[in-house]
Amino acid sequence: MPSRPALPDAAAHLVEVRRLALAFPGTEERVSHGRVTFRARLLFAVFSGMTKAAPGTPLRQYPDSVLVKVDPAELTALSQDPRFYLPAYYGPAGWLGLDLAAAPVDWQEVAELLDMSYREVAGRRLVARLDAEGSPAERLPGR
Repeated sequence: MPSRPALPDAAAHLVEVRRLALAFPGTEERVSHGRVTFRARLLFAVFSGMTKAAPGTPLRQYPDSVLVKVDPAELTALSQDPRFYLPAYYGPAGWLGLDLAAAPVDWQEVAELLDMSYREVAGRRLVARLDAEGSPAERLPGR
């Protein structure tokens, strides 16, 4: 029996981001403006992003990336990492994009970023449930 063809990286990355994001309590997936989004009361993750360098310049697409809302205390440190970018429209609200194509993906890091973003937007009950059940970031193999 022939083996299944390999998925392009972005598709394979979306599968893993989806698996991680949907493991958070009360999360649902929706497509909005052509992008896969994950919500727990409010939006906490978006697959695929873009950035605009300066007014009047074209948008730069990051089709293989995940956008997360970060803890304000972490924003400056994460912004120094070249894999991260300030996404158009979301950036001013405290979001960063992680370019999954920029380097080998550390899925533990992605899970921790999703956890941070979830905690920023989910209500108290969902966060309490997350704390009681344990974060998907804590359940990854090898942790």
